[in-house]
Amino acid sequence: MILSTTPTIEGHTIKEYKGVVTGETIIGANFVKDFFAGIRDIVGGRSSAYEKVLREAKDTSMKEMEDRARELGANAIVGIDIDYETIGQGNSMLMVATSGTAVVI
Repeated sequence: MILSTTPTIEGHTIKEYKGVVTGETIIGANFVKDFFAGIRDIVGGRSSAYEKVLREAKDTSMKEMEDRARELGANAIVGIDIDYETIGQGNSMLMVATSGTAVVI
């Protein structure tokens, strides 16, 4: 499966548009990660715990979107958009939503 944020894929002609596909993931971050991230915010530096959770959420959302494209018979997704939001009480949950157009090239 070829994935692209652009509307076309260089060197390939889109033969068929299968439709919009999406993937959504919601992940909670536990209090230990919150505690250590808070310390990092005070003293500076990157929060590797949150970065890992963010990557996991993005990867899961992308895989879900790919699976939906395959079900439609697509072999590529173009125009991919990735959105990140915090939701829930006290913004305790991370939502990653991906969308794109499933195509056959």
